[in-house]
Amino acid sequence: MSDGRAIDGAEELVAVALVVRTRGLRGELVAEILTGFPERFADTKTLIAVFPSKAREKVLIENFWFQKDRVILKFEEYDSVEAAEKFIGCELAVPESETVELDEDEFYDWELEGCAVETVRGEVIGRVRSVWHAGGVPLLVIDGAGEAEHLVPLAEKICVEINVDRKLIRIDPPEGLLEL
Repeated sequence: MSDGRAIDGAEELVAVALVVRTRGLRGELVAEILTGFPERFADTKTLIAVFPSKAREKVLIENFWFQKDRVILKFEEYDSVEAAEKFIGCELAVPESETVELDEDEFYDWELEGCAVETVRGEVIGRVRSVWHAGGVPLLVIDGAGEAEHLVPLAEKICVEINVDRKLIRIDPPEGLLEL
């Protein structure tokens, strides 16, 4: 399940949107949705804008609505195109503590990224670089030894243990999976 990705900084943040451009004349912003839970905007009053320089600014949502696959945001005190332009390229985030709570066997992509992957027999496979969602079962993209890359289905029968606190995933791959 995706709810953005972790953002570096003192307070752990999770990006929920990426501002791509302004819209209209009243300081509205168009943002790509980075969360699997777009309904969260209805309950979120404050976002943290993380600028490319890593500077942060808290912003209050005055209004929002969805348009196609994007969210349109209007922040309080930013009432013109010129005032809102500074947010283009910013990731809009929430503190990690405010992420949507998942079921016990569900994980955010950013929780899996960086996890060490080993077989149930203790053979080190590598580290999760990303989670690829291409329909059906998500795939763990694992950087292996040298320039090896492994794609491992995030399926319960293969990923038999996931411990995000220890940053460890133990897999029981079917024969030939790791040779692909």
